[in-house]
Amino acid sequence: MRLSRRRARALAAAGLLALSAAAHAFSFEVCDRPREPGVDQRDVMLRFAAVVREQLAGSGQDVALVARSGLDLHRLDVRYSHAAVVLKDNDDRPWAVRELYYSCEEKKPRVYDEGLTGFLLGTDDPETGYISLVFLPPDHAGPLRATAVDKHHALGVLGASYSANAYPFSTRHQNCNQWVMELLADAWGARDAPADTDADARVRAQAWLRAQGYLPTVFTASAHPMMWLADLVPWLANDDHPPEELAHNRYNVSMPASIETFVQARVPGASRVEICHAGRRVVVHRGWDDIAEGCVPGTGDRVIDLSPD
Repeated sequence: MRLSRRRARALAAAGLLALSAAAHAFSFEVCDRPREPGVDQRDVMLRFAAVVREQLAGSGQDVALVARSGLDLHRLDVRYSHAAVVLKDNDDRPWAVRELYYSCEEKKPRVYDEGLTGFLLGTDDPETGYISLVFLPPDHAGPLRATAVDKHHALGVLGASYSANAYPFSTRHQNCNQWVMELLADAWGARDAPADTDADARVRAQAWLRAQGYLPTVFTASAHPMMWLADLVPWLANDDHPPEELAHNRYNVSMPASIETFVQARVPGASRVEICHAGRRVVVHRGWDDIAEGCVPGTGDRVIDLSPD
């Protein structure tokens, strides 16, 4: 399930910027490569990746949910834009990230395996970054890993059409975070749930998510920018959203925060570690609450200096 390193840099969150007052400042050239970090920034990211690997290794797990900050979405009160599954000893890497990306060359979504460092480098702000890791108890971690590494199941919930603002309860389009949600559903019971025998994996996954009370993130636009943006940008669409929601300028979208809220509520024993860096300061925080903006440590947080020895 590998594809070219050249890929869309903005993912689902890029489309959501159109919902903010700053939409006019956003570049729609999402298939450009991310700007190359400088030598010092690359050194920081390599050291930061080592801290993240340390947390993964120390968990004793071989699978986790991972979310990364990407574009600056503070105007939307959003820290994390892109969720994926991180797997130990997968694809000949100690840890590899399995994720959905929009392939600009093919104009379609693909499931892609990426090294952890490359995943962390996929951000617009190399100076400050956040990573969230969610670890699961064995009865949930085992099925998730088995489903994620199985091509039949991982691709079975892959949509044919990508939309950054995809509606979570339609199979017409899909974004990266919705693929993760449907993968979780497939792993945790959707494939065994009573359903129409002709229903495909995505239909069954979404029905299961509804039954489990999954609530996507709701964004409210101050006008109707998405109406005309969807005609100009190939990775945005409105035709899957309920008309009554569009009439009120509301967009229901799967985001990392809604994934974590669902897991926290449904999976007893799940735990979370948040890791951030601001320059060469790293903060490691345990718990479901967030680190303060600016990567400011709180009581009990671990602080690491990434300065060269």
